Amino acid sequence: MFIQTEATPNPATLKFLPGQSVLGAGTADFPSSDSAQSSPLASRVFGVAGVSGVFLGSDFVTVTKTADVEWDHIKPAILGAVMEHFQSGQPAIEGEDSGNSGHADHDGPDAEVVGQIKELLDTRVRPAVAQDGGDITFHGFDRGIVYLHMQGACAGCPSSTLTLKMGIENLLRHYIPEVVEVRPVAA
Repeated sequence: MFIQTEATPNPATLKFLPGQSVLGAGTADFPSSDSAQSSPLASRVFGVAGVSGVFLGSDFVTVTKTADVEWDHIKPAILGAVMEHFQSGQPAIEGEDSGNSGHADHDGPDAEVVGQIKELLDTRVRPAVAQDGGDITFHGFDRGIVYLHMQGACAGCPSSTLTLKMGIENLLRHYIPEVVEVRPVAA
């Protein structure tokens, strides 16, 4: 098994590409080792000292490191952990629910607008940020403000504010006149 790595716009994250499916559909974000209990893969990666976050995509694993370690020191151990996982035959997540889009549910008077927002996120935004090892999901909509949750390489990325304001906000405002602003939310 040969695992490739790619840099991301976030210097604290690295994207690992095992050359096979990681999650059949959707994404999974594990911002701490405590949150990774349901994932044998994420738990194994958190076993490497210096790992502060694990994000699983359809065919990649994005790992976030702590500021006090260098990639050169922990990358070999992470590669080993990912390889061991795939050789074990275990699923990436126990009891995986492949029907989860990652978006928060929303009903009420703005349901049609929210549907349009989610459609644009799924078709235009999420494929692009997945290339960089991250994901952006809908969190809420209130009085013209769209709240988005940034995950994986997008969380804490120095260019995430620019991506939100200049990219996503402009895109949503162009197609959906009801949108006036986009704001990030914490996990």
